[in-house]
Amino acid sequence: MWQEVRSELHPHGLEIVTVALDVEGAAVAREFIDAAKAEHPSLIDQGHVLDKLFGVVNVPNSVWIDENGMIVRPAEPAHPPRSPIMEQLRAMDTSTLPPDLADVLNMAKKIRHEPDTYMSALRDWVARGADSPYALSPEEVVTRSHPRPLTVAEAAAHFELGQHLHRAGAIEAAQAQFREAHRLQPDNWTYKRQAWNFVSPVVQGPTDVYESSWAEDVRKIGAENYYPALEMEPRS
Repeated sequence: MWQEVRSELHPHGLEIVTVALDVEGAAVAREFIDAAKAEHPSLIDQGHVLDKLFGVVNVPNSVWIDENGMIVRPAEPAHPPRSPIMEQLRAMDTSTLPPDLADVLNMAKKIRHEPDTYMSALRDWVARGADSPYALSPEEVVTRSHPRPLTVAEAAAHFELGQHLHRAGAIEAAQAQFREAHRLQPDNWTYKRQAWNFVSPVVQGPTDVYESSWAEDVRKIGAENYYPALEMEPRS
């Protein structure tokens, strides 16, 4: 997926760095990194540091950083032009699957993806640099960045403590911290999906550990709102 984008645009000056968010690190992420056969840097963020530093609350997200180290677009949904996983999902007959899995997959099919819009803007930025209408000024980047109220900082602290406890084997104590992170920052899907996946891999379905599940929470907000619409209006 992103390797194809890199192959197209790296000769024109773009470097892609992919980052996997997973508390368990290489034990889980390496399989996907190896399968991608990526030529670009492929990192693993066990501490969900991207959440704290860049305001990432869902994946896939991207941050555009220019050659001077300046952010020219803050975290936003980023879908490559071709996704084998989504292609398989759209073609899948879910009627033969267990109901809970079918529910998750049918919900996922409804999620908004905007790869053409995203890639058109990315190609323009690579070609034109600072003159691209999609490259934002520092003031615009700040305006579009998610605010960080005290509750978000507290959620990050609870999630970080939950990670530490999980690695130490104190699972129930970790779950209590994850629940508090979810309460404080309910729109952070990376926090939720990480915790849900520990007790219900893949499906991330209802359990007696957490009050919600992936399909339940997506249904509440509407699948079309799982990713916010891209703000790709060209800068005048």
